[in-house]
Amino acid sequence: MTQHKHDSADGIASLEPELGPTGRPHREFPDPKPLTSHGPARIIALCNQKGGVGKTTTTINLGATLAEYGRRVLAIDFDPQGALSAGLGVQTHDVPTIYDLLLSRQLEPKDAIQQTTVEGLDVIPANIDLSAAEVHLVTEVAREQILAGVLRRVAPDYDVILIDCQPSLGLLTVNALTASHGVVIPLECEFFALRGVALLIETIDKVRDRLNPAIALDGILATMYDARTLHSREVLERVVDAFGDKVLETVITRTVKFPDATVAATPITEFAPEHQASKAYRQLARELVFRGAVA
Repeated sequence: MTQHKHDSADGIASLEPELGPTGRPHREFPDPKPLTSHGPARIIALCNQKGGVGKTTTTINLGATLAEYGRRVLAIDFDPQGALSAGLGVQTHDVPTIYDLLLSRQLEPKDAIQQTTVEGLDVIPANIDLSAAEVHLVTEVAREQILAGVLRRVAPDYDVILIDCQPSLGLLTVNALTASHGVVIPLECEFFALRGVALLIETIDKVRDRLNPAIALDGILATMYDARTLHSREVLERVVDAFGDKVLETVITRTVKFPDATVAATPITEFAPEHQASKAYRQLARELVFRGAVA
């Protein structure tokens, strides 16, 4: 896409690329090629110690769009609030959860996996019991690597595993980072959301140095962006200035369709498939495949 700009010096109309919200030339990423085989999964943690920045919304809708593109996706609800499980309409009580898998080596991960309404997207649920996990795990040997051991047993069956982390930098989040190949940081376009990013990246660096040398920052995803407000535009500009190409080109705008889809317990890509937000998450899936973060 280009925009015309008239050159007053010589009267010749020139073509300049249309800029996206991040200040880089807008581009549409190509559709991913179909996979000829599946697995082992690349594990991605969606992480930010600040709550309400779009981690769960992104996990649900990124998982759904990757499934649309033929990927086998497993979403891990790793937040005691269980928002991911509720947003996908799966059972969280009287069923095995991620908490049970962390505490019991006898329980098979496949026994906790539930199918969703989206073909190709499965979930391991969580409930409030997970809030007690840190207390139980603190005395365990290699306590930071317990989730990694669980996910190793299911990774061959999936192309990507997405971990919806809780809003903290405690033992559960360290487990998620230790188990992951990559991290996506959803970042609300609001000033106070900026303050914790440096601390989160410092935590990722510590995990890389001490526990998981392979972990990479796949990208920072701007969420809840409102182009009508100067504040949103300034925050996004500061993020790009600070982190450069680590900021994903895809930007998720603020819309009331997200809570509507949550109430319906379905991804926005199914609730309102032609809405701009659905198109943005498809663009995000394509961008992550283009960047090599997903097969």
